[in-house]
Amino acid sequence: MAPTPGNRVPQGLANDRLGLLYALLQQFGLQRWSQYVRQHWSGQRLVIAIPWVWLFLFFVVPFLIVFKISFSEIRLAMPPYAPLFEWLEEGKRLVTTLNLGNYAFILSDNLYISTFAYSLKVAAVSTLLCLLIGYPMAYAIARSTPTARSLFLMLIILPFWTSFLLRVYAWVGLLKTDGVINNTLLAVGFIDAPLTLLYTDFAVYIGIVYSYLPFMILPLYANLEKHDLTLLEAAADLGARPFKAFLRITLPLSVPGIVAGCLLVFIPAVGEFVIPSLLGRADQLMIGRILSDEFFANRDWPVASAVAIVMLLALLLPIMLFQRYQRLELEAAKR
Repeated sequence: MAPTPGNRVPQGLANDRLGLLYALLQQFGLQRWSQYVRQHWSGQRLVIAIPWVWLFLFFVVPFLIVFKISFSEIRLAMPPYAPLFEWLEEGKRLVTTLNLGNYAFILSDNLYISTFAYSLKVAAVSTLLCLLIGYPMAYAIARSTPTARSLFLMLIILPFWTSFLLRVYAWVGLLKTDGVINNTLLAVGFIDAPLTLLYTDFAVYIGIVYSYLPFMILPLYANLEKHDLTLLEAAADLGARPFKAFLRITLPLSVPGIVAGCLLVFIPAVGEFVIPSLLGRADQLMIGRILSDEFFANRDWPVASAVAIVMLLALLLPIMLFQRYQRLELEAAKR
């Protein structure tokens, strides 16, 4: 429809609006922002900003959500918790409900205390076993030829090509009463009756060590592979035996790799859920099973969130110690 004199926009007014829009686009548009990013956020700042944004979106935001729920009260509704802030009297009055009873409950209930202590014990023993097994393996890989080193690293990483759940289920077939291990021992004549291997603490340790051993070997290998072998030659020239040279040179230099590997094994082992559920005892729960039951079976999200927050705060301590150790190492290296 052709414009009539009543609805036609004056040419000058249209030009003014287009000029204003163009000026806004020039000042705040995509070109301006791209120029600002190129000038101020290129190089090192952009590289640092990407992990910070990732951590904020996938760690800080979920942590704040869980932290907020931990102070709520349980409610038979969807979602199954009461809001912390609620407007009453048609938005005239803001009411804040802060419930500290969830933390008092889990810190006074023997079930949560014993479960958390058991989880820490299992994680600590599993980490120690991974270190005792993984350190010689990492040392052998680091001191092998380049061709053999590539082959050994491929064998370490190869289990990750298979589903974690399938690998744990495979241990059920190995450890059960009529499984491969018992049948082999019976056939050889080492035992007269099948051993109870499945649904024991032993099975849990086996599953965790098998699953997390690569996380111990790889940081240790990355550290041991960088060592200067001339230090060992100098120690041998000064009369030090191989074992003493290892204790005085190799072991102290590999402490950062040991700490990194222990953290990579210990932290996920504390909250492990699949392995204890499939291989462990039914009467001994770990904290991961408690979290699952509280969230999905009992639908007590506030208590489950409080358990998660307490566990996270407990695990932050070794992480902070490791970061402090790394900072001291860097300061000593700069001197």
